[in-house]
Amino acid sequence: MITPSSSSTHGLIHALKLTQQGSASAVELTADGDATWLHFDAADPETSQWLRSEGGLNMVAAGALTTEETRPRVLRRGDNLVLTLRGVNRLPGAEAEDMVSLRIWTNGSRLISARLRPLQSTDRLVDELLSGEGANTIPGLLVDWVEYVVDDMADSIASLELDVAAAEAAIDDADPTSTRQSIVVLRKRALQFRRYMAPQREALSRLSTETPTWLDEYHRVRLRDIADRLMRYIEDLDQIRDRAILAQEELAARLADEMNHKTYVFTIVAVLFLPLGFLTGLLGVNVAGVPGVDEPQAFNYLIASCAAMMLALLAYFKWQRWM
Repeated sequence: MITPSSSSTHGLIHALKLTQQGSASAVELTADGDATWLHFDAADPETSQWLRSEGGLNMVAAGALTTEETRPRVLRRGDNLVLTLRGVNRLPGAEAEDMVSLRIWTNGSRLISARLRPLQSTDRLVDELLSGEGANTIPGLLVDWVEYVVDDMADSIASLELDVAAAEAAIDDADPTSTRQSIVVLRKRALQFRRYMAPQREALSRLSTETPTWLDEYHRVRLRDIADRLMRYIEDLDQIRDRAILAQEELAARLADEMNHKTYVFTIVAVLFLPLGFLTGLLGVNVAGVPGVDEPQAFNYLIASCAAMMLALLAYFKWQRWM
């Protein structure tokens, strides 16, 4: 069983040495040794100190591995490579679009990585090494890791597509206020995903074209395929965003139509009763000379006059096609 190194200082999470059989064994923390993978906690203050003083990394590389805020990028100097990526947050109760940073330095013979929060792709690599089905070289480990980070995005994007489809179906049936809020949340989630995936695509494209000497043609082909896969995910995100925008516009149009219909009904009612109100108000003044005061059938005549006036107005509205 693979266990962390007995050396628990300097923020070390595990130190593993790869074998040719696709497995790994735990080793002590050391800056030397081929086919070694050192994984650190970037939040530990001792990590940065060890990387600079004993790990052999310059200030730029050590800073890239331990800084709090990162964006996907690739830095290369000779055969030394610094790669910063973002992976979906698959922890229980976490939002997938709250993407977790992954920082990697490698020279092809050893790999040093750091993280602020756990990443599922890291655990997957360790599990494969535990079962003897993992990479047997550092370049293979790097490419596998990049592929797992990108593959983990597929489920989250599929979930977004299902949520958008549910929001589209709810436009006619569900409460408009809750539907509008859910669409706004979906747009924000898609934007948060795309915020890191677009620069991540550029980083992987650069990695597949401007590769160090220790990445052979097989690894470059795999990296190009991973970059293409990420591009498809970005296109899916763009489609999700566009569908959310269309759903939001459709919902706004339906709400506007409903409001216009209600306003139209209120206007018709007001127009119908406006002359009736004027007539009854005029006849209701308390002055001498009001017609019909001494006529027993005056009220019936008034009701008949009001009904005739209303029917005449309705006929006029029909003739003008206002109804």
